[in-house]
Amino acid sequence: MTDRRETHRAKSSKPCKRRSRGLAAETNWSEGERIAKYLARAGIASRREIEAKIENREIRVDGLVLTTPAFKVTGREDIRVNGIPVKAPEPVRLWLYHKVSGLITTTNDPEGRRTIFQELPKSLPRTITIGRLDLTTEGLLLLTNSGEFARAMELPSTGFQRIYRARAHGDASQAVLDTLKDGIKLEDGTRFTSIEAKLERSTGTNSWINVSLSEGKNREVRKALEFIGLKVNRLIRTQYGPFDLADLRPGAVRELDAAKIRESLSGAIPDHLLPALATVPGAKRRPPAGARLHRRRR
Repeated sequence: MTDRRETHRAKSSKPCKRRSRGLAAETNWSEGERIAKYLARAGIASRREIEAKIENREIRVDGLVLTTPAFKVTGREDIRVNGIPVKAPEPVRLWLYHKVSGLITTTNDPEGRRTIFQELPKSLPRTITIGRLDLTTEGLLLLTNSGEFARAMELPSTGFQRIYRARAHGDASQAVLDTLKDGIKLEDGTRFTSIEAKLERSTGTNSWINVSLSEGKNREVRKALEFIGLKVNRLIRTQYGPFDLADLRPGAVRELDAAKIRESLSGAIPDHLLPALATVPGAKRRPPAGARLHRRRR
């Protein structure tokens, strides 16, 4: 992360007692983004927590106390929280991770089960998951360093397909699987929209089924197949939107470069959330931390 550039404004030797209303009046509101959103992207705290800090007058912009969250910054300002300078948010980064069965998709588990974050290489920065996979589900899990980007990727409005391979026990005829196309309603009232399920092959009492859906509700594939009398005994996510598992080994993680992210998501995700491309043509870039493949520790 690079240091913030100085604004080269002359500083008075006397303490400035103006409040943020005067500063806001001098700001070009056509530029930048709201302070709470900016600081959330910088990893300071959640938007709600930032607003509380503003209310407590813990945030200064160019030396002036901020008293309203309705204030925009461009990143060129000297922003301080409790006197500590805030560094500009890092560009959005995205990793593909091949989760194995037996890991929890959370930072910690009260039951002491091992989490994915204990398995990820130490060279990775702070990351969060885009969606989740349950304890026994394997396959593709997307990781990012940006909460805003993660939320945008998870929105139903993107229409991103999640594709799974499920091994299930029971009668998995294509006619039965086709009943999921019109959506279903579970006994507890949960509704699932259209699910596309195609029979791949059957071996004895087990069948492999390709499942495609665009929601992402908790245990949706398992519950939907159980609704039609099938018991899932293995589940692998192979694709999330434009990103697929391909030949990524179990336990391995691979970072995508900015060009690949923009190529894959342009038009689906707001442009300001996507990483900028290098501005120097032909410039060589050192591989980022976590770009190499990592084997899962045993």
